[in-house]
Amino acid sequence: MPPFNLTSMTPATFILAGIPGMEKSHIWISIPFCSMYLAGLLGNGVMLFVIRTERSLHQPMYLFLSMLAIVDLMLSTTTVPKMLALFWFSAGEISFGACLTQMFFLHFSFSAESVILLAMAFDRFVAICYPLRYAAVLTQSAVVKTGLVALLRSFCIIFLCIFLLKRLPFCGHNVIPHTYCEHMGIARLACADISINILYGLAVPFAAVVVDVVLITVSYILILLALFRLPSRTARHKAFNTCGSHVCVILLFYIPAFFTVLTHRFGQEIPHHVHIILANLYVLFPPLLNPVVYGVRTQQIKKKVVKVLQKE
Repeated sequence: MPPFNLTSMTPATFILAGIPGMEKSHIWISIPFCSMYLAGLLGNGVMLFVIRTERSLHQPMYLFLSMLAIVDLMLSTTTVPKMLALFWFSAGEISFGACLTQMFFLHFSFSAESVILLAMAFDRFVAICYPLRYAAVLTQSAVVKTGLVALLRSFCIIFLCIFLLKRLPFCGHNVIPHTYCEHMGIARLACADISINILYGLAVPFAAVVVDVVLITVSYILILLALFRLPSRTARHKAFNTCGSHVCVILLFYIPAFFTVLTHRFGQEIPHHVHIILANLYVLFPPLLNPVVYGVRTQQIKKKVVKVLQKE
């Protein structure tokens, strides 16, 4: 049994159990998970390289897209390597500090990605509704400040979770029935009242993300109203295509996230291994599909990728 700090009853290590009831299938499950992770690394890496090397893409929309790629890489890399080590080598042991670090960057990435998606919606709103003011509003300074706001808001929301967990006694309980560390998964091991953790862990981050979703929805309602007022069908079609990629990325991010949260909180009849698989797909799908969506639907990126590959 791993050693414990007797003064705080904090375990020196936690044990990640993987997907309960499917331990014999871990190797087989790891094959698609590893493939999706590597494809996500490649896709986001190519996206960042193309945006970095092509000066014509140094525009707010593509700078926000590069931020999205970085956060996607953080989201998957925070969890998947340890998950694969668990599946392949039964290396489920993780120190208390490393578990809190993984939890922090997992939730931090989710919050930051939500802010970036809101910024991208605002970018499309200004570009379509106020095209003559676009260059004055979406300056490089504004893009940098938006990135800093995403970092600061995410840090402030998630950092308190660390203190809420460190105050809890665990009384020897250290097996987490999951493939990675997340706030409530750790808190449920405590032998003390965790009502504050439940309230804060659900209400504050969820409320922040809901505000983002509401603002994104309002932005697109205003965009649609502006599109229907355009006299030219060609201009309307071009604007729809411009927004289409972003709408796809929004749906890919929020639908699995909300479905995972709601089934975790209210879907008691759903088997636990289904919860865990859904949670794993949530950290794999957005990093995998976002570069595909933008690469296929955005002509500028598609042309630049082909150009870079031909040059290489």
